[in-house]
Amino acid sequence: MSATIVGTDGRPRCRWCAAAPEFLAYHDREWGFPVADDRRLFEKLCLEGFQSGLSWRTILAKRENFRAAFQGFDFDAIATFGEADVERLLKDEGIVRHRGKIAAVVNNARRAQELVRQEGSIAAYVWRFEPKADELSSSQTASVSASSIAMSKDLKKRGWAFVGPTTVYAFMQAMGLINDHAEGCVVREEAARARNQFKRPADGFV
Repeated sequence: MSATIVGTDGRPRCRWCAAAPEFLAYHDREWGFPVADDRRLFEKLCLEGFQSGLSWRTILAKRENFRAAFQGFDFDAIATFGEADVERLLKDEGIVRHRGKIAAVVNNARRAQELVRQEGSIAAYVWRFEPKADELSSSQTASVSASSIAMSKDLKKRGWAFVGPTTVYAFMQAMGLINDHAEGCVVREEAARARNQFKRPADGFV
């Protein structure tokens, strides 16, 4: 089976983006394009954690609800959440009501603050794990990589939760640390150009 499918506009795209109407814009404008904004990176990592055991369609459909519930994924704001906030969020029907995942976002917000203090920014930290070209697979069958395993191990050592290597690999795909668009996908070249023009973040220290 081909890794691409021709859309109604006659352009080939990754086959997975035809699985739900919500996927098309996400595939064309976000997935695989490089991100350097700390809040967006934190959001993407949190949402990939929520996706664990569920479909990405479920998470994408609820994304605006997640943003409202978690203060736009402002990790400084979330870091102040207490048990009462966790209980409140467990009653929010607009998000995935999983105590462990909700608590992980609060925990990870505090760990994100530590990471920024230690490394300068989340972006500077994350982009250090960008794999070399010869480490990448173009088959779209991989669910982990050496880089995702390394980042997962390091994040866990720093106290982060719900950051297993598969979750981290999905995060890497989503935020453009790798370009996993299928060969022949019309967006693959667009993402490649964006990555070529992208200025990798420095450590952020003065």
